[in-house]
Amino acid sequence: MSKPKGRSIAISPYRQLVCDLMHFSAQVPAVCAERRMNLSELVQARSKATVRPSYTTIFAKAYGLLSQQYPELRRSYLKFPWPHFYEHPHSIVALNVERRLPEEDVVLFCLVRGPENRTFEEIEAIVRHHREAPIEKLRSYQRAIGVSRIPWPIRPLFWYLSLNMSGRRRCHNFGTFSLSSVGSQGAGLLNIQPILTSAIHYGMLEKDNSLSVRLTWDHRVFDGATAARALTDFEQILTREMVREIEGPIRLVA
Repeated sequence: MSKPKGRSIAISPYRQLVCDLMHFSAQVPAVCAERRMNLSELVQARSKATVRPSYTTIFAKAYGLLSQQYPELRRSYLKFPWPHFYEHPHSIVALNVERRLPEEDVVLFCLVRGPENRTFEEIEAIVRHHREAPIEKLRSYQRAIGVSRIPWPIRPLFWYLSLNMSGRRRCHNFGTFSLSSVGSQGAGLLNIQPILTSAIHYGMLEKDNSLSVRLTWDHRVFDGATAARALTDFEQILTREMVREIEGPIRLVA
């Protein structure tokens, strides 16, 4: 009796893009710091709100505000034409939006520019557009497929120059930080390999309203002490500024 045989599966254009990203992100000397945050005030304020913004939206805006206090979070390490840092004037968050195609599930980059200056409604409208619009009309999908189809001898050079030649274009195309969570699927990401300077990722909210928030960053750009202070201030922004924004202005009764 012959043994059963497996099958060879071609790498789709989208998976090729992921392979390229992993190749270059593996070159980033990434380190991870974690802080267990008490988000009781945020959870209570959100539960009482008429319109409840998602935690992804809240975290994106909060980290944008944090980046105003910590310019290191808006910096990128560039290799060309010599090693140097580039500092962007504002933050750009890269959010992951999952879309289902007939042949596979894909995750698109949803870029939100200046989340610190946007309302929750504006951020969620951008994310909703990436979730509901025809995928072939989304610029992020068109760009992903186009890049993945660049011939192999040229594609590594394209990636290298895109990530290292122009700091402004790098931030415009990829963002200044990323935010990932699979908590809604009942899990958490312990380790990620970011291609950007920093990435925020977290798991599921515990019954006592605590949440383990992880910051993974490029150690070439800043050190662990800065990451620890940033996480501490990030918790304060979540439990103060974000709570006040969710609660909205206090209306005085005459």
